[in-house]
Amino acid sequence: MVVLALALTPATEGIIGAAELALVKPSAVLVNVARGRHVDTGALVEALSEGRLAGAGLDVTEPEPLPVDHPLWQLPNCIVTPHVGNTEEMARPLLSRRVTGNVRRFAAGAPLEGVMDPRLGY
Repeated sequence: MVVLALALTPATEGIIGAAELALVKPSAVLVNVARGRHVDTGALVEALSEGRLAGAGLDVTEPEPLPVDHPLWQLPNCIVTPHVGNTEEMARPLLSRRVTGNVRRFAAGAPLEGVMDPRLGY
């Protein structure tokens, strides 16, 4: 199984293409809960159609939303969900814990968690 859960940056755009898909076993499944542009959609359609990849679970796609006639909708080994991998009900408590923890860290002079680096793009 290959799971994509990473930031979209110039270095990670297109990180999964034909060459990478050729390296996985035909029994592998690709799950993308990050960004659609991480994956070369054409290469993914080919790998799924030709049986070189067992399946895909996609919460994000490129393009998004997928056109109604896109081949991914027709593939029996592909599940597309409506970009709901992180609902408000899931995100709110996680964000609340992060903010609360970082306020305490800041007050104590400790390093913060989840610091962004704009140079890296996340």
